[in-house]
Amino acid sequence: MYIKELIELVNPLHVSRTKPEENLHSIVQNSRQVTKNSVFIAIKGHEVDGHMFLEDAISRGAKVLITEESYYTDAKDVCVMEVENTRILLGKLAHAFAGNPAKKLKIIGITGTNGKTTTATLVHQVLSSLGEKVSLLGTVSKKILEEELDSALTTSDPIELANDMKKMIEAGSEYLVMEVSSHALVQSRVSGFDFKVAVFTNLSHDHLDYHVTIEEYAKAKKILFDELPSSSTAIINADDQYGAFMLANCTAKKSLLSFGTDQNYIQSNTSSGLTLMVNGALITSPLIGEFNAYNVAQTFLICKALGLKTDSIAKALKNAAGAAGRMEKIELDAAPLAIVDYAHTPDALKNVLSTLHKVKEPSQKLIVVFGAGGDRDTSKRPEMAKAAEEYADKIFVTSDNPRFENPEKIIEDILKGFDTKNNVTSITNRKEAIRKAIGVANKNDIVLIAGKGHEDYQDVEGTKHPFDDRLIARDALELYVKGGI
Repeated sequence: MYIKELIELVNPLHVSRTKPEENLHSIVQNSRQVTKNSVFIAIKGHEVDGHMFLEDAISRGAKVLITEESYYTDAKDVCVMEVENTRILLGKLAHAFAGNPAKKLKIIGITGTNGKTTTATLVHQVLSSLGEKVSLLGTVSKKILEEELDSALTTSDPIELANDMKKMIEAGSEYLVMEVSSHALVQSRVSGFDFKVAVFTNLSHDHLDYHVTIEEYAKAKKILFDELPSSSTAIINADDQYGAFMLANCTAKKSLLSFGTDQNYIQSNTSSGLTLMVNGALITSPLIGEFNAYNVAQTFLICKALGLKTDSIAKALKNAAGAAGRMEKIELDAAPLAIVDYAHTPDALKNVLSTLHKVKEPSQKLIVVFGAGGDRDTSKRPEMAKAAEEYADKIFVTSDNPRFENPEKIIEDILKGFDTKNNVTSITNRKEAIRKAIGVANKNDIVLIAGKGHEDYQDVEGTKHPFDDRLIARDALELYVKGGI
């Protein structure tokens, strides 16, 4: 891209030292990634202001600086463009440098507090099994067709997103299923995308450390639906109290989903799976729980909105296993059933526990191991205790990802939420807590290990130590069978 083309895209308030014939190779927002003839765009972040690194960008070879502040440099071959808002501009420029790949994909965006990962994974699994060329961007997994890549954020930054989409197009992808976080919407990371289908799963207490109030959190989610073109389809969980709010001012075609108690859409919900009636179609799934009924039904409606046949979708859903670390069973003969789940909010923990409470036999005890993340919204900690106390027979409170907080202080915050601590044990060491919970269980009991799901690390003081709940649980179950736990 030439500087004169960049100026047309940016429409800056002020430009200094232009060389219209200068060819630019890339755009970056991290000065350490600057190479010769790069464009450096300074973003005011939540913790770091990119304007602090303008000199570093110049020293590394940047030809253009895009800023929100007036800036002068002695470097005679550097062009400075001043704009009103660099963050809003970033996505547009990132996609322009990548060849506008978003315009070549049918994009399905899924937002909400819970269910994003499972629904996105199910859609990817269904489309893949039906022979469609589909890629995935999510919390657990990033896939270009079937090639697995590292995934650090629910929704990547605009430059990474644009580059990933470019690779998807080059690999032959026609569809992209992506989770869309509230942070990404507020920070304009997906601004300008023409979503083919947008989905609202639900909204509950989460991320208030960032959004402050539940109302602001809801407004962030609503951005996705406010920006949909009329040619898109909006699939909304009408049972959620914020469902109608999401639809206000939305011009897209609407597809509402409701499993109200007066309806018979959930025909069976057992430990073997679900049977649903959705828009007249009978759907079976190996997933369990009412909350998964929404995920399965939303997947069906998404695929219908994409024009796929009912029978084909139903057949594919029958074999779609969903996401790793979401109600994932760890089973050994003659041992308790361990279930690992990512539930890390009060609502998610309550959903998982209430589901297991409903499907378990009267003779089975339900044991739960959980904690809460450090450096995050502290108000949800006692709420998680209340959810555990309502459904579990025995409770082990432990560490999650303490990050830079004292894990014992986090546990102390959780313990404040219990009415009684008769069945509550606190063990700071998560591995020890998991082993203890499995050790006290009878062989027919259920042990839920909640909070980390698919994660294979524990974040302690900025270091990610290897730690996988699924591996720890399996080791403990093997010791249980041998009588050594």
